Amino acid sequence: MDAGEYRGFTVEMRQPGIALITFNRPERMNGMVHSMKRDLIELMMQAQMDEEVRVVLFTGSGRAFSAGDDISGKEPGFNDAEARLPDLPRGGRSPVRTYGALRTFSQSVNLAVRHLDKLSIAAINGFAIQTGLSLALACDFRIASTEARLGSATLRFAYLPDEGGHALLVQIIGVAKTMDFLMRSRIVSAEEALELGLVHEVVPHDELMERAMSLATELANGPQVAMRLMKRSIYNAAELTLVQAMDDIASKTAVSDFHPDAEAGRASFRERSKPEFNTEQL
Repeated sequence: MDAGEYRGFTVEMRQPGIALITFNRPERMNGMVHSMKRDLIELMMQAQMDEEVRVVLFTGSGRAFSAGDDISGKEPGFNDAEARLPDLPRGGRSPVRTYGALRTFSQSVNLAVRHLDKLSIAAINGFAIQTGLSLALACDFRIASTEARLGSATLRFAYLPDEGGHALLVQIIGVAKTMDFLMRSRIVSAEEALELGLVHEVVPHDELMERAMSLATELANGPQVAMRLMKRSIYNAAELTLVQAMDDIASKTAVSDFHPDAEAGRASFRERSKPEFNTEQL
């Protein structure tokens, strides 16, 4: 995947196979616009197909991970940043066009992240609000800085969590907590987010990226085929019946058991040594 500066974010490749994506509009609290979302969707497609990428790690610059959609009405101001895709005309605003745009851009970003076979991490450095919160929730792991603040708060503008954040919240913290969180427009601290189950762990602000990179490295060194199949089975199990979930993982086990990584795992058990995974083509 090509490293560089794109519209609203930068991409760096770190060993072993970690794609670090940093939102870099600190003057706008890393607020998102349509062109940025479209480039992120394309980026997720490239991450999916590029076998050099094993883990995708998101973070933000400045005071925010992403404070939601940029509703300032000002020009995005990307300067000379490269566009991954040409922009599309936004067109006139109407109920039908709004419906289509939400499904095409805002919701598709989160679906693209969730549909990655590769594991994803959100290193939440500051404010993660509305669209920013939903993108973090779409990731598989969430680590928050002590300076992070998480919320949706769309009702403060009489808006809805139209990017799908309500559904992600229900999956992660359940109906009752989601009702309280959204209806009361709560914006919570990192510690409160940990208590609610919104994040996996909280670390001192100056240790955030070190911890996130450590986790990314651990995941990237794991048996990638089995881990990707496991990820899909976990998300499938959240929506399938018990019998369907069992059938699903049985079919995936028929693949993973015969992969060279499984033989390496069995050999390491016999020899009491550390397994060497990912030595052959996926």
